[in-house]
Amino acid sequence: MSRRAIAAKVAADMQSASWVREMFERGRRLKAQLGEENVFDFSLGNPNAVPPPEFFDALRAVACEQRPELHGYMSNAGFEETRAAVARFVSREYGLELDGAAVVMTVGAAGGLNVALRAICDPGDEIIVLAPYFPEYRFYIEQAGARMVVVQTDAQFQPDIAAIQAALSAHTRGLIVNSPNNPSGAVYAESCCRELAAVLQRHDRPDRPLYVLLDDPYRRLVYEGAPPASLASCYPRSVLISSFSKDVSLAGERIGYIAVPAGVPDRQLLLGAMTILNRTLGFVNAPALMQRVIARCVGAACDFSFYRRNRDLLCRVLRHAGYELIVPGGSMFVFPRTPIDDDVAFVQRLLEQRILTVPGTGFGRPGHMRVSFAVAPHVIERAAPGFQAAFRAAAR
Repeated sequence: MSRRAIAAKVAADMQSASWVREMFERGRRLKAQLGEENVFDFSLGNPNAVPPPEFFDALRAVACEQRPELHGYMSNAGFEETRAAVARFVSREYGLELDGAAVVMTVGAAGGLNVALRAICDPGDEIIVLAPYFPEYRFYIEQAGARMVVVQTDAQFQPDIAAIQAALSAHTRGLIVNSPNNPSGAVYAESCCRELAAVLQRHDRPDRPLYVLLDDPYRRLVYEGAPPASLASCYPRSVLISSFSKDVSLAGERIGYIAVPAGVPDRQLLLGAMTILNRTLGFVNAPALMQRVIARCVGAACDFSFYRRNRDLLCRVLRHAGYELIVPGGSMFVFPRTPIDDDVAFVQRLLEQRILTVPGTGFGRPGHMRVSFAVAPHVIERAAPGFQAAFRAAAR
């Protein structure tokens, strides 16, 4: 195939595509070769908790409705009743003032991030992300014409306020915050959120707004204490972006939302931009069937005790083998240090043990690896000898 057959930028992106998908594809080939039961795949954060009963009840009820108009085009922002239901849920969850007019239903949180970034970015703008970070952020940001600026978090994966302040410039247009974090599982402390809000407020100007985009699909997947702190409670120009992929275990249904709280300046202008972009970026609107289902069961959630048990089991297995790690407060990932600096090489050693993980390099934090605990418990137990063997071989 001629190199001119596709855009140069896309060709470059294909070469540097997500390590997550790369490891997932390697695992798929390995399973075909050795049998699925002989491969231990911790590469993909694919939610495997059972959706709650309320979801299946809503799905059955919606499937019985024989109203053709419910399957046609709609407002690009979504069904009014769905937006109103999501607004009530978000208001309770965050303690904010919100109504249905402030919600745009999207094709997952990924669709929401693309819409929000395109709405606020001009060519040459900068978006700060905190490492470790979800690797597809770079593609979303660059597709919006902006540049990604990476700022490392501290040793506990908490925001480094001084480093963020140093990274702010006349070109900074926004900051993506993901807590609980993928891949570290870190839950950002309330004190960090308040310090960060104070720094951002000093740089926010009416003629140069500075947005915080809260990428929040893991918000309810926390395992100790109260719901996590949110910048939305202390920084006025915060935009909430989330989905029902993780807490309701509906990743394949691609249903998410953007919510813009009442305190955001120029809220109507921003909502108008995101609504038209929902269409012109090709999403058109969020899936109609799932919007109607969510309207009936918003607020329902999976039993997260399944993930907590898996987290505790995986942490015990890794620590027993010798790995250094911080127990994640949320999400569905552990992010231990690799016993050698070259995390890519160590992940290859694990692959020789038929264990699939993802190198931290792919998340902007070398020397670590992401291990998903969204797996069956027996996968963790059977992988334990392989984790230990790879660690011992690296230590020699």
